[in-house]
Amino acid sequence: MKLSMVVPCYNEEENVAAFQAAVIEAFQGCNYSYELIFIDDGSHDGTLQALKKLYRVQACPVSVVSFSRNFGKESGLYAGLEHATGDYISLIDADLQQRPELVRQMVEFLDQNPDYDIVAAYQDKRGDGKVLSFFKQRFYSLINHLSTVKLHPDASDFRTFRRSVAEGILSLPEYHRFSKGIFAWVGYPTHFIPYTACPRAAGATKWSFRKLMRYAIDGIIGFSTAPLRLATYTGLFSAGASLIYLLVVVLQKLIWGINVPGYATIIVLILFLGGMQLFCLGLIGEYVGKIFEQSKDRPVYLAREVLVHGADGKAEGVANASQTQP
Repeated sequence: MKLSMVVPCYNEEENVAAFQAAVIEAFQGCNYSYELIFIDDGSHDGTLQALKKLYRVQACPVSVVSFSRNFGKESGLYAGLEHATGDYISLIDADLQQRPELVRQMVEFLDQNPDYDIVAAYQDKRGDGKVLSFFKQRFYSLINHLSTVKLHPDASDFRTFRRSVAEGILSLPEYHRFSKGIFAWVGYPTHFIPYTACPRAAGATKWSFRKLMRYAIDGIIGFSTAPLRLATYTGLFSAGASLIYLLVVVLQKLIWGINVPGYATIIVLILFLGGMQLFCLGLIGEYVGKIFEQSKDRPVYLAREVLVHGADGKAEGVANASQTQP
């Protein structure tokens, strides 16, 4: 198998058939073998049934991994990498915003440029609103400033890479996974290409502003300890400011005297210092929480059903499979 396309799906019932048709059309005459690995991430609609239909027909080699519940896109990508058999692996969404034609161009680039291991796509034109675009720009600026690894602005999970890259990613035993940071951390020579996201074929995006904020926080915490240093610096600054204020109060008392007690000042300082303490405890709590969840050694995902296409193109099923912790 030359190419494995990993396709995470969450409530994409109306898109999966159209996606497969687009892939078959895009790869006509490519003269190499490819497969589609669909990951049903605990969908609540008819996505699994639609995928099983594609699996039974096998218009092209199709495998299906169905999760026992919704574990998130990061777990879906991890599962897809585990089940991919191709020399090249591509990560692509099922909503057809990322076109399969571009995957074929990525494969051709890797064939022609052995010095590169990854071809990653970034959006040159975003259709996000001004507020969302502002926060995304600030996120990339912040994480690149705080982290030792650098993320390409607007880079997505849409990329194609060699099997050696996949093996490196699978070797990372992280429970909370942030793919953009992981790709940056493992390194490998990467070629970035621009693309314009097409409108969704059907349905609505699953990413809300709240989910994006949570994802951004996970990315910063997962690839930087700078917030912990911020707590230290804040504590040092508060201690230094309190000593300066202590000297001011002593001088006022000795030289001019203090006629009116500083009630307002005391209240403001108590509220400010209390707020900073809670903020620093919250930062520490985020890291401790991640350590706690990682220490449980739970699997990244559980697969309720795995359907694998055979080497001869026929379907082979494996039911009630579960994935252990990497």
